[in-house]
Amino acid sequence: QVQLVESGGGLVQAGGSLRLSCAASGRTFSNSHMAWFRQTPGKEREFVAAITWTGSILSYADSVKGRFTITRDNAKNAAYLQMDSLKPEDTADYYCAADERVISRTPQEYDYWGQGTQVTVSS
Repeated sequence: QVQLVESGGGLVQAGGSLRLSCAASGRTFSNSHMAWFRQTPGKEREFVAAITWTGSILSYADSVKGRFTITRDNAKNAAYLQMDSLKPEDTADYYCAADERVISRTPQEYDYWGQGTQVTVSS
């Protein structure tokens, strides 16, 4: 199993940056694909970015491509989401997710989730 804890959220002005971290515990983290999703009240959880367990394949939602960067450090059991040029529409709760079998844009494909961290971008 993998346990995930997000951190790094907060309030930032439009155009600013934040770096989210996802600390993982569990013996299978290094073999798990990782992803970030986000959710706002009343809406479905939305794919943001994903990275394979080797870090060789990256995937981004069109809405964040060129502004967000997903990385991971298997030695530190961590994944990160660097968010630059933030926009008010990026405001959401951000969740990291992990799965050993698939890398996907569909939240239902992921077995493990963190509790989320809130990001608020003011205009």
